[in-house]
Amino acid sequence: MSTQAKKRTSSQKGRRRSHHALTKVTLNTCPQCGKAAKPHTACEFCGTYKKREVIKIKVKAKKAE
Repeated sequence: MSTQAKKRTSSQKGRRRSHHALTKVTLNTCPQCGKAAKPHTACEFCGTYKKREVIKIKVKAKKAE
């Protein structure tokens, strides 16, 4: 079983981990339905992209009481 040759210092660990930071997700409003959606992607709620319907969204059936 091998052992490490040199100890990795805390500054070396910090430099390696400098790209691990989380970034905030940017959201725009959908021009069709007004809900929050990621930019440059089709809206998950109404299925439109650039004011055209590109995905047909199935409507959930309501439960009968």
